Amino acid sequence: MLDALRQVSLFAQLTNEQFQWLSEHGCELCLVSGEYIAIEGEPLDYFYVLIEGEIEFTKKVGNAEKHVMSFGAGTYTGHELILLDAPHHLVNVRAVKPSYMLKWDTDTFWEMLTTCPSITRDLLIITAQRVQMLESMSQHHQKLIALGTLAAGLAHELNNPATAVVRGGKHLHKIFQQLPYLGLKLNHQQMTKEQLLFLDNLLHSVIVHAETPCDLEDLLAQSDREQEVTAWLDLHNVPDSWKIVSSLVRGGLDTQCLDTIVEHLPPESLTEVLAWLDATLTGIELLDEIDQSSGRISELVKAIKEYSYMDQAPMQEVDIHQGVESTLTILGHKLKGGISLTRDYDQSLPLISVYGSELNQVWTNLIDNAIDAMSGQGQIRIRTAQENKCVLVEIANNGPAIPPEIQERIFEPFFTTKGVGQGTGLGLVISYRIVEKHKGEIRLFSEPGNTRFQVILPISLAETISECHQCQFIPSDNTTMQFIHS
Repeated sequence: MLDALRQVSLFAQLTNEQFQWLSEHGCELCLVSGEYIAIEGEPLDYFYVLIEGEIEFTKKVGNAEKHVMSFGAGTYTGHELILLDAPHHLVNVRAVKPSYMLKWDTDTFWEMLTTCPSITRDLLIITAQRVQMLESMSQHHQKLIALGTLAAGLAHELNNPATAVVRGGKHLHKIFQQLPYLGLKLNHQQMTKEQLLFLDNLLHSVIVHAETPCDLEDLLAQSDREQEVTAWLDLHNVPDSWKIVSSLVRGGLDTQCLDTIVEHLPPESLTEVLAWLDATLTGIELLDEIDQSSGRISELVKAIKEYSYMDQAPMQEVDIHQGVESTLTILGHKLKGGISLTRDYDQSLPLISVYGSELNQVWTNLIDNAIDAMSGQGQIRIRTAQENKCVLVEIANNGPAIPPEIQERIFEPFFTTKGVGQGTGLGLVISYRIVEKHKGEIRLFSEPGNTRFQVILPISLAETISECHQCQFIPSDNTTMQFIHS
């Protein structure tokens, strides 16, 4: 072990006595390729020095294990987390090929710094470099996770309207092929001028009725009306009555209207007239469905453009509500089901000067965390207000409280309460830095059933925020807030 220790540059300035102390308090470790010495999320145990071989840092992102960095002989690891007082490993560490290492437990490591003070400076430098590199890569992974979340949400939201457009287009194609044929069959009936006028008025009437929104009572009565109309159609030997009854009732046709049709038109034309009305109403309904679905797609595209501030200057005056709403649209798939959303917006808020796309990352992180905190079941409340030269955006949820001992650490890099692979511990850190970049503040109030994140921003970055620091937006109960000047 003494020969191995003398190969490490970290120990180059040690005396023979210090080398002897290290060898007496350390242990040797031989690893096979693929063997782990540290697992992400598990407690810290040792400080390691790699004598021969190669080790790799990996981090679990979702269900995948991503490469972070690799190290060869003469390097060391574990010290950075011990020095930072980290509660557990931030990455996985494994041997890439057969490796020979030396290790010391954490208590011995602290004693090592006293016994061998010459190594302290190098350890601190490497620690700073290592943490900076790890944070940079983790931020990159965090952005990829956020991008994946947004992409999945957008795909989910786009799927239904896109499917409706495709389905409606195919059905409409069949309707357009059917209508000319039905028109020709009606033309063979050789109707009089009065009968054609009646038919024209009938068509206009059913179209207007079909396009009139129905209230709840009409919807409840429609089922009973369909049964009556179906019985009438069967009585008059109209084929496939079950196929056309829904559109006929939607067009306002009841048994009295059908009797009127029989009185004014040739009896032998009844089947062709009803089939023509059904095809026309179905075509209109499909066009409405395609219009609504394409409109939804347009709204989603607009939301993603507003969210990212595509084709716009990085910093500009924006409506804070627009950014929050575009974020809610992007996260809409997560808000469905057991999440209720309450908005309490101060519509008199002025435009504020911000980096719009960056600020939307803050809303995404806070809203997404609120959803996760409630396990998809609960209430999210979003409130805005103005005080002096600052605006407040508050995002609250009625989930479990954040324990007091954790509240002091939630803005620390890599600190997360989520399971391994579910969070990088950088979402709130990134949010904090973005708010700080805007010369603002982000605050937390948490108690059971009432956890609130407050983001306080200056209306203009060019102006001082001193007045904003004097304003404390402190919760007074579950529904209101009081503005108290310190």
